[in-house]
Amino acid sequence: MAEAAPSHPALPSGLLELCALLGPSRDSLRGPEVSFRQGVGSPSPLDPEVLSVFVPPFVTKEDSPTAGVSSATLSKTRRRSFRKKRDKPKTEPWKGLPPEDVSVPDGVDLLALPQLCFPGRIVFLQRQGALGAILADGGRGWLLCPLRRVRDLQAALLQRPQGLPVLIFNMKPLQIVFPSRADPESPVIDLDLHLPLLCFRPEKVLQILTCLLTEQRIVFFSSSWALLPLVAECFLAYLHPLQWQHTFVPILSRQMLDFVMAPTSFLMGCHLDHFDEVSKEADGLILIDMDNGSVTCSDDREVHVPDIPLLAAHTFIQRVQSLRLHHELDLAHLGTSTDLNEGRARRRAWQRSLNCQVQHAALQLLVDVFRDVKNHLNYEHRVFNSEEFLKTRAPGDQRFYRQVLDTYMFHSFLKARLSRRMDAFAQMDLHTQSEEDRLNGMLVSPRRPTIEKMTSRKFSPLHIAHRRMVVSMPNLQDIAVPELPARNASLRKVDTAGCGSGSIALNVSPKPTYMFKIPEIHFPLVSQCVQAYYADCVAQLTKAMSLLAPDSSVLLARYFYLRGAVHLMHGQLLDALLDFQSLYKTDIRIFPADLVRRTVRSLSGPQRAQAEQVPELRRLISEVVDKAGEATKPDDRVKNFELPKKHMQLDDFVRRVQESGIVKDTDIIHRLFEALTVGHEKQIDPETFKDFYNCWKEAEAEAQEVSLPLSVMEHLDKNECVYKLSSSVKTNRGVGKIAMTQKRLFLLTEGRPGYVEISTFRNIEEVRSTTVAFLLLRIPTLKIKTVSKKEVFEANLKTECDLWHLMVKEMWAGKKLADDHKDPQYIQQALTHVLLMDAVVGTLPSPGAIYAASKLSHFDRMKNEMPTAVPKTTSETLKHKINPSAGETLPRAVDVLLYTPGHLDPAEKVEDARPKLWCALSEGKVTVFDASSWTVHQHCFKAGNSKVNCMVMAEQNQVWVGSEDSVIYIINVHSMSCNKQLTDHRSGVTDLAVQSGTPSKVYSSSTDGTILAWNASTLRVTDRFQLPGGRLSSISLHDGCLWCCTGNSIVAMTSGGLLCQELRVSENFKDISTSFLSFQLLPEQEQLWAACAGLDSIYTWSLKDLTQRPQAVRLQDCSEVSCMIRVKKQIWVGGTGLAQGKSKGKIYVIDAERKTVEKELVAHVDTVKTLCSAEDRYVLSGSGKAEGKIAIWKVE
Repeated sequence: MAEAAPSHPALPSGLLELCALLGPSRDSLRGPEVSFRQGVGSPSPLDPEVLSVFVPPFVTKEDSPTAGVSSATLSKTRRRSFRKKRDKPKTEPWKGLPPEDVSVPDGVDLLALPQLCFPGRIVFLQRQGALGAILADGGRGWLLCPLRRVRDLQAALLQRPQGLPVLIFNMKPLQIVFPSRADPESPVIDLDLHLPLLCFRPEKVLQILTCLLTEQRIVFFSSSWALLPLVAECFLAYLHPLQWQHTFVPILSRQMLDFVMAPTSFLMGCHLDHFDEVSKEADGLILIDMDNGSVTCSDDREVHVPDIPLLAAHTFIQRVQSLRLHHELDLAHLGTSTDLNEGRARRRAWQRSLNCQVQHAALQLLVDVFRDVKNHLNYEHRVFNSEEFLKTRAPGDQRFYRQVLDTYMFHSFLKARLSRRMDAFAQMDLHTQSEEDRLNGMLVSPRRPTIEKMTSRKFSPLHIAHRRMVVSMPNLQDIAVPELPARNASLRKVDTAGCGSGSIALNVSPKPTYMFKIPEIHFPLVSQCVQAYYADCVAQLTKAMSLLAPDSSVLLARYFYLRGAVHLMHGQLLDALLDFQSLYKTDIRIFPADLVRRTVRSLSGPQRAQAEQVPELRRLISEVVDKAGEATKPDDRVKNFELPKKHMQLDDFVRRVQESGIVKDTDIIHRLFEALTVGHEKQIDPETFKDFYNCWKEAEAEAQEVSLPLSVMEHLDKNECVYKLSSSVKTNRGVGKIAMTQKRLFLLTEGRPGYVEISTFRNIEEVRSTTVAFLLLRIPTLKIKTVSKKEVFEANLKTECDLWHLMVKEMWAGKKLADDHKDPQYIQQALTHVLLMDAVVGTLPSPGAIYAASKLSHFDRMKNEMPTAVPKTTSETLKHKINPSAGETLPRAVDVLLYTPGHLDPAEKVEDARPKLWCALSEGKVTVFDASSWTVHQHCFKAGNSKVNCMVMAEQNQVWVGSEDSVIYIINVHSMSCNKQLTDHRSGVTDLAVQSGTPSKVYSSSTDGTILAWNASTLRVTDRFQLPGGRLSSISLHDGCLWCCTGNSIVAMTSGGLLCQELRVSENFKDISTSFLSFQLLPEQEQLWAACAGLDSIYTWSLKDLTQRPQAVRLQDCSEVSCMIRVKKQIWVGGTGLAQGKSKGKIYVIDAERKTVEKELVAHVDTVKTLCSAEDRYVLSGSGKAEGKIAIWKVE
């Protein structure tokens, strides 16, 4: 027996999930109609019911192509309509339940639908010919007409992908437009988002947003039924990406008013006629009157909802007042259009632009309110330290944050932050962060207010008002915001030049959209017409795809989605899967994994076998279906930090300190553990940890309150921070407090505050702790000798002397190491050691506290125990070091580096046109640095979970990342997102090579010997060939040939896969067991340079004759070669070798013409894993996981 073909899976609910016909029954209309004809009586009230329910696809199985019905049958077909039978007993009024034979999709509840659609009284007005009847409901008019067109419409609606394009289709005489999402994380906006701004003053809008953020019990009122859901939906859109987690009922009829008695949070809407009734019956409700623009409380009390923080509110009000909210006034300067469609298009464009500005202002408000949350998160352990976050808030904002932090909405927000989701909030936070925040991302030392921030704080009237407010601050609308521009929203633009960021909203423009017109619907909806309609859709989508520009991958992905959905409805499952496979590698963000999984499972046996024969589909099935069960559910828990309640061993102590946010570096925490357990059993009791934690936080709070006079701040750099202040002491330069920054020591004199320079850490020559006789006493004194001054600084620090002696020596040693190694991380780590010393001394009893704190003098001990200097050649060539693992618990190996030059692309912002350094760390983590300042441009995103083997730039806007998991990940350099994946390789991708052209071609290789040639624009494979033997490690293009290193040989092949030349390792090293590791081609010298495993030399061959014996360039003290690159006329070789008796990461610089080693650089503590060139002016090297840093070298 032939296997029955299973029916194809239905698309998930999209634009419409069902069509329901509601109204009074035919029987209930007879009486009013007779009375109307006779002119007797007034309109009588009617009870609405669910009359019919229609669910897609509205074509029965008998009409589908799989049923075998002849396409020539044009007779009228049955629809999937579930109608009420007349012989069924009549349902009770207002129950809203359809009869038993009316079935609806799972999860759809029609219980309250009649009341939602007809919340007022329904009366019969008149008969309207053969069409139906005109009814009235609370002032609204309804025309009851046949639903033939509505049913026909649903058959053509598709599940629309996220993002572009905008879908348009004609349902004559209407033209229906479905808007697109701004991005996959954003909701579809088909609202006039400025409506709340017309109903309420900006201060009231903020008050309502606060009610939502604190999850109050909220009821909207209006005399217009239509306005209730619109305004409520607008407010929920303002909260994006935060989401309302509670009950939302936009319209309550009179029979549903008891819903407002619910004890939990909710958002509901009522007619204004019910205002008094609701306000009397329920307590604790927030009553919002749209008609009057008022916000009140149901128990006749003032609204005690806390206000949004003033600084964020001030910016939001400025933005709102700069908006032009009236279409007629905004477009008054344009000529009147005589084309109705043109007028509608102009209105849509204006509304879309205004919506974008409103969304931007609302999102900026949320970012201003919650930006500092990330500073109190521990991503490794998914901990949020709420108490410490609250301590950093201004007193007047405490009540607001305390209420918000307890909400379900904020808890969901925390989950997204801890998962590092790059949603709209994260993107705006990244794009609007200050330069100080970018620098803080590179620091491992605790944050303190910079001199620049202190200066701005002193002159900010808003900040002064902010700090003076107490918890019982008045309502926001009663606060006079300083220098608020007068509202003149729609007549002209407000000049916001002096309003900080208030003008940002004016410069926001919506992303461009593309219109795709869906073919007109064929009537009647019989099988042949439906199939013809699907064919028209496919043809039109295919034509649109063929006309796309090569760089329109975002739009192409949406077309793949739409065409795949049409194929699915058409029953062409394999064609649908091919489209979804193309979508998978074009934009994985909108890939419908569940739909594809259900489609694959619905394939018949022959169809599954046919799909398995197509390589692309076989890989898609493996990735989406077979591996779906292997994926582990990500941990989305959020833990609040709590002090320990039991004794802690080392591992538990490390975790607790990291959760607290004090220190993340595991090595530093190990030193802290040694300090706190000196002379005791190697465990820490809860009381000691609590005392240490309190000492640390008290010192942190004191540092936040440090305020220096302007005369002192003039002597300091803007990025300096005061990390430690002594008590008032007597010195040989006056009485005052000694202050320590990351750069210097200075004396803050008392009386008339002044600045006296003691020394920068770089200029310190000697630090001693002595005693000075005073009468019969010996007073502990700190002496600091500097290079530039003959006079020794002396300070009678008394009990603080030993601690300051340790701290100054540690900072001095850290600064020396930072200068020698060109690595500012040393001074940051020294600062952390110093602050931990201070906390340890405050925690432990005084007799042994100083000795315990000395366990943290790590760099001072290094300087005394290993006084070896950095070699002169290394010091002269090294320019700088950066740490891509800053903020991590442990260093990560730097697997691959890629430098991309700066250029101003029309699609880029000016600040994004700078050169970038792409750094691939272990486990697929990619961090991006701004190469003009060496600050973090993008903290991290994931390119899979496996080791990255290679990276290249293609088409000036794509970075291709080859991974050990056999996938090529493509990063868009404009959006900094990784949404494309190429999955054609079957083993780890080892190398990538770009061939310039239009469009450019990218070659990729994998360990099994497969080489694929890709069109960089279409992302399609144009050529494929296989090298025998496998072990393919690297490829390079030269003179139209592709050179490949396979371990046993280096071969040259044509673009078609034909062998041109071959260099075998066995023929050149007959007596040695080795293999090729890497190679470089020097076209000018016509030479091939190669490194071999286990050999301490680099070998060169002539490209003219590879059979000649190679020349060897010996690398002294080299034990392993890991990478090599060509820079100008030099070959830079990275690996491992001996330096000063220890194994180090070394770089050998070889003159390619003379074949001699020019420089031998001691680069890293661990091996040199990767090298890359930056415009032939600098070479960047990345080290193994023991160090995990990047060094920047000058090329001569």
